[in-house]
Amino acid sequence: MRRRTALRSLLTGVAGISIQSANGLPTAFESSPLKGNIRHSVCSWTFDDFTLDELCLTVKKIGFKAIDLVAPSGFKTLNDHGIDCSMCYTAGKISLTEGWNRPENHPWLIKDFLDAIPVIAKAGYKNLICFTGNRNGMDDETGLKNCVTGLKQILSVAEKHGVVIQLELFNSKVDHKDYMADRSAWGIELCKRLGSSHFKLLYDIYHMQISEGDVIRTIQENHPYFGHYHTAGVPGRHEIDETQELYYPAIMQAIHKTGYTGYVAQEFLSTSKDRAGKINSLKNAIRICDI
Repeated sequence: MRRRTALRSLLTGVAGISIQSANGLPTAFESSPLKGNIRHSVCSWTFDDFTLDELCLTVKKIGFKAIDLVAPSGFKTLNDHGIDCSMCYTAGKISLTEGWNRPENHPWLIKDFLDAIPVIAKAGYKNLICFTGNRNGMDDETGLKNCVTGLKQILSVAEKHGVVIQLELFNSKVDHKDYMADRSAWGIELCKRLGSSHFKLLYDIYHMQISEGDVIRTIQENHPYFGHYHTAGVPGRHEIDETQELYYPAIMQAIHKTGYTGYVAQEFLSTSKDRAGKINSLKNAIRICDI
C-alpha cells in the first residue's frame, strides 16, 4: 500500500497543472524545478506524431533538455533549440535484427559507424547506439567472438573522438524474438572482452525486467558496464505509474547512488490517444523519476 500511496501522491502533484495550446503542446508547467539528481531524456520514436521541433519545445517546457535516438539529419534542429542528443543513430541503415554478431554485416556497419563517429563528436554529442542482431541459430560464444571482431575495428576511432558505443539489451521473450543480447550477463562479457571504456551497455529497464528481473541488484553490481538507461512500464510498455510492476523511484535511487551522471530516457508508449494526454504522461514520468 505504501508504494501505491507514494505513486498516487506523485501523480496527484503533477495533475492538472498545464495549459494546452490548440496544437496540443504545453504552454505552462508547474514552477518547481527538477532536482538534478537524474538527467532526463525521452526517446524520439515514442512521440512520432510530433515533429522534432515540437518535441524539442515540449521537453524544454517540461524542464529537461535531451532527446534520445536522433540521427545526424536532426542534429541542426536539436542545436537550434539547445537540446542534447543523449543517444545518437548513425546516418546509415538502422536494423535491430541485422547487427554485429554476423561477419557479413561488418563491412556496412563499420562504414556507417566510422562515418558517424566524427559527425557526432563535432556536434558535441557522445553516445552512439548499436545492436547485436538476431541469433538465427547462432550460439552465444560465436556471437561474442563475431561482435568483438567487428567492434574492435571502430573502437579506436570512437576513443579518439570521445564517443561511447552503446549496445542495447532487449528482451527476446515479448518484443524482439531471437535477439542475441537479451541478458545483461552476455552483454557484460562482451564489454570485458572488448576492454574499452568507450563501449558500454544501454541497460533498458523494461526489457531486462522481462528477461531476467532483479533490476536493482543488477544495477548495483554491474553499473560500471552500463552507460545509459531506458524506462517503460511492465507489462505493456506503457506509463511507469501504479498500473505496472516496477517501482521507478527506487530504481532511480539505485542508479543515482552508483554515481551515474548520464541520461535516463523515457521510452514508454503512452496509452493516451491525444497529444495533450501524451505530454501529461511524459510529464508524470519525469516527476516520478526525479528523485
